[in-house]
Amino acid sequence: MTEPAREVSDIGYDDVVLPYAVEALSTRGRVVRLGPTIDAILKRHDYPEPVSRLLAEAATLAVLLGSSLKLEGRFQLQTKSAGPVTMLLVDFDAPSNLRALARFDAAAVAALPAGVGAGALLGEGYLAFTVDPGGDLSRYQGVVALEGQGLQEAAHAYFERSEQIPTLARLAVGQSVSPNGVAWRAGGLLAQFLPDSPERRRRADLDPGDAPPGTTPHDLPEDDEWVEAKSRAATTEDHELIDPALSSERLLFRLFNERGVKVFRPKALADVCRCSAERIDAMLQSFPPEERRAMIGDDGMIGVTCEFCSTKRIFDPANYPD
Repeated sequence: MTEPAREVSDIGYDDVVLPYAVEALSTRGRVVRLGPTIDAILKRHDYPEPVSRLLAEAATLAVLLGSSLKLEGRFQLQTKSAGPVTMLLVDFDAPSNLRALARFDAAAVAALPAGVGAGALLGEGYLAFTVDPGGDLSRYQGVVALEGQGLQEAAHAYFERSEQIPTLARLAVGQSVSPNGVAWRAGGLLAQFLPDSPERRRRADLDPGDAPPGTTPHDLPEDDEWVEAKSRAATTEDHELIDPALSSERLLFRLFNERGVKVFRPKALADVCRCSAERIDAMLQSFPPEERRAMIGDDGMIGVTCEFCSTKRIFDPANYPD
């Protein structure tokens, strides 16, 4: 059933994904707003400021892409690279749960000049997206090279080369100041060209790198509707994506009102880890006895701390006989 049209909401909600469609431009996408959820994740880890910003970008991108999953399934974003930030890992458990962590060389990060970009933090390596739809369906992984670019640019390269879906992504991270202190915020916008006709989705062939001299490159002009949609979405400014006083609906109205934009039911997001005492107990039972003995602390117990949520759990070695 089609939902009736209504007035644009001026209420800005944090920690939500808002799906939208601009049917006149054959474009669909999502807007993500992260407030208390990303603030809790970053403050728990207490990373250096450049690392926190980069991890917030990664979390926003993971939600933008992973929120296309239905009521179950998992989406993971992971980087491995030779830069100061050697790894980013974000898990999004549909429809709402988010967790994230980073690994980095503290001395290398401290030596970077102020205001350095994401590309300098990551360096060369790869960005991987893993989709686990759940049930009996197979997992899928896509990989794109990191060659000194940021996450936003890497995502564009991935969709151009792997998915062949015209895509534009915008990511923004910042901090807000209130009587309660300084808080992290992040936001993102995804726009994708998804016309009903497969022929309209065709992209120009990528250069194979070994074409004979004199070969004319395959030239396929972009669809006019996508050119317009991309141009409109690209005008989004960083402050618009993280401004708590600007609702996601109002932002989309600014961008696409002349073409008519529909929004759908928003999805809530939360800072939730999937670790549990039961999972860790099963893991300890699978370890060889000598490895468990090496984990026993001065208090005679085994302590395990989750890297994602920093929860520490204590286990009695007597429960794991050799």
